[in-house]
Amino acid sequence: MAKRYFIAATLAALSMLPSLSANAQETKSKLDEVLTRGHLVLGTGSTNAPWHFKSVDDKLQGFDVDMGHIIAKALFNDPEKIEFVNQSSDARIPNITTDKVDITCQFMTVTGERAQQIAFTIPYYREGVGLMLKGDSKYADYAALKAAGSAVTISVLQNVYAESMVHAALPEAKVDQYESVDLIYQALESGRADAAATDQSSLAWYMTQNPGRYKDAGYGWNPQTYACGVKRGDQDWLNFVNTALHEAMTGVEFDFYAKSFKTWFGKDLTPPQIGFPVEFK
Repeated sequence: MAKRYFIAATLAALSMLPSLSANAQETKSKLDEVLTRGHLVLGTGSTNAPWHFKSVDDKLQGFDVDMGHIIAKALFNDPEKIEFVNQSSDARIPNITTDKVDITCQFMTVTGERAQQIAFTIPYYREGVGLMLKGDSKYADYAALKAAGSAVTISVLQNVYAESMVHAALPEAKVDQYESVDLIYQALESGRADAAATDQSSLAWYMTQNPGRYKDAGYGWNPQTYACGVKRGDQDWLNFVNTALHEAMTGVEFDFYAKSFKTWFGKDLTPPQIGFPVEFK
């Protein structure tokens, strides 16, 4: 009796193998889907320089856009094989989870809450807050601003954390909050503010676009990581995108990444050291 039961159970298990195999074949990676389609579908914005914005001839450009070109180059050896989906910030995650896009690269800050909804790639930029001064400011740098104490006024984008954020760097400074980024720069330009607290990337962009007109106070704080996002549960696709980004920052595509960094942030990157991999130092 026991022998017959064992044989029956074994035959039943074997009968399931073709079905399991068929299900496994049906579950293909996004990598295979993209390669078959022949182009990458990337979600990003179009209104935030230097990350993603339109040129005078209506062409999408920026550092996020260049990350898409890097991934397309890795996929097809052609950086132009890419379709951009213009999306708002609140669509970044829904468009990933509903497969409207293959990937989102849109200055998205990595958080634990978001990582429960999507999978993040390796970082491609580390953001932070900086202090922008006018080129002819009476304050030479951060040390001078801090030493001036309550005599200093800082303009900043309005939000519930704005005052505490500024005071983390300049505890005694007066904080003036404005409803838009343009207004915080106007306050600096008009002299209503001695410095503007803004993203380091924006600071670098404004300095690049206006040589000599502004300067960096030389202090950064409140770091946050920017990474692209993909749908959870597809390790092959995540591994591929990570490889493409990694080799752009440290390997064969470094020249393209470095050129993009110079274009949008005005800074020259040091080439990766030859020899022992820098990742393990």
